[in-house]
Amino acid sequence: MVAGLSLNSLSHINELQVAARTSSFSFQGEHPDIATVGRRLNVASVLEGSVRRSGNTVRITAQLDNAVTGFHIWSQTYDRDLGDVLQLQTEIATAVAEALKVKLLSDVTAKIELGGTRNPAALDAYLKATNTHFTWRDPKRDQLASIASYSDAVRLDPKYALAFAGRSLAFSDYAQWITGQALRDALDNAHTDARRAIALAPELAEGHLALASLSQRSLNFAQASTEFERAIELAPGNARVLRDYGWFAVCMGRIDAGTVAARRAAVLDPLNPSGRELLGYTMTNARRPQEALTAFQQLVALLPDSPDGYALRGIAHYALGDLQSARSSCETKPDFALSQLCLAMTYERLGRHADARAMLAKAQAENGEALAYSYVWVYAQWGSVGKALDWLETAYRVRDSDLAQLKTDPLVDPLRREPRYQAIERALKFPE
Repeated sequence: MVAGLSLNSLSHINELQVAARTSSFSFQGEHPDIATVGRRLNVASVLEGSVRRSGNTVRITAQLDNAVTGFHIWSQTYDRDLGDVLQLQTEIATAVAEALKVKLLSDVTAKIELGGTRNPAALDAYLKATNTHFTWRDPKRDQLASIASYSDAVRLDPKYALAFAGRSLAFSDYAQWITGQALRDALDNAHTDARRAIALAPELAEGHLALASLSQRSLNFAQASTEFERAIELAPGNARVLRDYGWFAVCMGRIDAGTVAARRAAVLDPLNPSGRELLGYTMTNARRPQEALTAFQQLVALLPDSPDGYALRGIAHYALGDLQSARSSCETKPDFALSQLCLAMTYERLGRHADARAMLAKAQAENGEALAYSYVWVYAQWGSVGKALDWLETAYRVRDSDLAQLKTDPLVDPLRREPRYQAIERALKFPE
């Protein structure tokens, strides 16, 4: 609890560089030395602590250590009523900043407490939801679990803006894995929650991020751009804001701004598998395939049991022209749809035409129109322009959220001179 509270609070202080919660919490259950933690998180100081609860009171012990020398910089014990936790966040964050000799140039208290709650049960539900949301293994099951916990938080405190923003993002993430009416319901719920978060706390970056993410998924790029810019303005040191903005900016053709943000997010959140995955996507569309390959290799190292990394690493090898490495990587988890699509492209280039078609047929049989945009990749790389355009039009008809990357996606380059392609790009109304 102390780490979660303090990290959330310290991240609102723009004068500090704070490693993101996802990476920091990757050490739970381990007992590494301070120097190891500092090195892996790219930080100079490490905040740790403990929490003891008895009835409605809580004792929090916080300790700040120099990550290079291991020496204590500051420590303090706080005895508080559970209802005072929101104020305690401000106290700890301010004390840490002062111990680091950081001059606070803004209204830190207002930033730290923005969108929060004084209800300890609501805070517990929020922290549980956030942990599930960012450390999922089964996307559909775990995102549903995080939605349920966020719902507990807003039921306990109907003015908890951070919980509404979190639930909106969870609904948006869940929407990636469903279709039909369930998909429409999830997107409607995400929109309602994002608007509620902003109404409750207009200066809350997470609320604007939630609306930006939903707008991107709904292919409303003008609104997404406005909301991403607002989120970045409000929270320039938030790793998830930087990560998601970086991907969006590159998709819109703002390559320099997008890559700067994506690299900054990677520094702040070095151990987050989702961050590495999106960094790889970002560098792919920024036409930096070697950086994309590095990110996907790091994804495999962080999540060796997940099929995503192997398929994405294979596609990066394919983009670099290393077909044997692409084949080997994608054959590691061949029952996964993205692996099958990678193999469909790779086998075709290796002259294994029947195997290539078998892989595509398997992916299509199992996923139907849900992967419409991904089939465009395969047919475009095969040189089957007509079929690629047919699937592109299908992707547009079903409002495939992957169309957001169309403008800069290197795998669809063979289609760019085609009038049917150009008509869809115009219809999507990418910002200039």
